[in-house]
Amino acid sequence: MSELLSPAGNMSCLEAALKAGADAVYLAGTSFGARAFAGNFNNEQLIEASEKVHFLGKKLYVTVNTLITDREMDPALEFARFLYENKVCDGIIIQDIGLAGQIKKHFPALTLHGSTQMCVHSASGVLKASQLGMERVVIAREASREEIKKCVLTGVEIEAFVHGAYCVSQSGGCLMSSFIGKRSGNRGECAQPCRLPYEGGYHLSLKDMCLAQYIHELLDMGVASFKIEGRMKSPEYVYSVTKAYRALIDEHRPATKEEYGALEKIFSRSGFSAGYYLSQREKKCSASAGKRIKR
Repeated sequence: MSELLSPAGNMSCLEAALKAGADAVYLAGTSFGARAFAGNFNNEQLIEASEKVHFLGKKLYVTVNTLITDREMDPALEFARFLYENKVCDGIIIQDIGLAGQIKKHFPALTLHGSTQMCVHSASGVLKASQLGMERVVIAREASREEIKKCVLTGVEIEAFVHGAYCVSQSGGCLMSSFIGKRSGNRGECAQPCRLPYEGGYHLSLKDMCLAQYIHELLDMGVASFKIEGRMKSPEYVYSVTKAYRALIDEHRPATKEEYGALEKIFSRSGFSAGYYLSQREKKCSASAGKRIKR
């Protein structure tokens, strides 16, 4: 059975995800996560979150998916030690292959998942990530339907985003924010300058992803985990989107027009797009800065 994986930027979002039927949640500690400005969890809160999740028989994944500097290697390994000794998580989502190697060396029992920020979008990339110790790979959001199929056929567990923000670069790997404001997306500090207007339009701001109409296809492919983006979003957003996808997965069907419209009203940037999944790269997939409609 495929897993529904929801974001938890703070404890309220975690509880919302569980109430809405998530099979698993992903979150970050106070360091090394790619959403530095989410609420995130200190070590005491991580233990509390782990207890809440595992009491319900659900899974918890911790993101350690920034690039690590040399001076951060020891603190990062100490964090991994904390996760290991306290049995906090069922997997660590990781980008830095150097850190992955050190975790495998010192804590081989920890399960590693290759972050979407590794920009893996092909079967050969999945196999390479597996060789580096990744038991699951979070496929890049730029992957097409055919590319996802090929990745699943490698036999490595594939986690695919189904809802949330698209990035104008490859899975958040650009340096635009770093160049403009010295806030690097690879360090969890992206200021999202691509969402701003340039020359009278939002030329770099893509519409949000929504694959609600293709859930049955992804189920049939054998995708292991369906991931909802949004560790910066509210508990209300997490609950509503998780509940919607819970129904689609359980009923093995695409979203109706009404369900698709309801998701759009929760949050969207001038509507949704499935452009990369359908191999469509057109101007109509761009959006404004974003709109929220109160329900």
